[in-house]
Amino acid sequence: MFDSNSLLSPPYIFLILGVVSISASVVWTLTGSVWVRFHGWVYRAKEPGSFWWEVTLYFLCGVGLIVYFMSKI
Repeated sequence: MFDSNSLLSPPYIFLILGVVSISASVVWTLTGSVWVRFHGWVYRAKEPGSFWWEVTLYFLCGVGLIVYFMSKI
């Protein structure tokens, strides 16, 4: 029987959050706008430095969470 609680418990939650974070960075790269905490939307055409910094941050956080998951299993 499939148990959904086992997927939401550590360490699998780190894998799920990592995949979501990497997916968000890909979607934001394609759309050209990213949500920045405490600042709102940042657009690639208006503020390219802030945009790419935030996309890189989300991508690296996702990779870090997946690496942490791999180290725990």
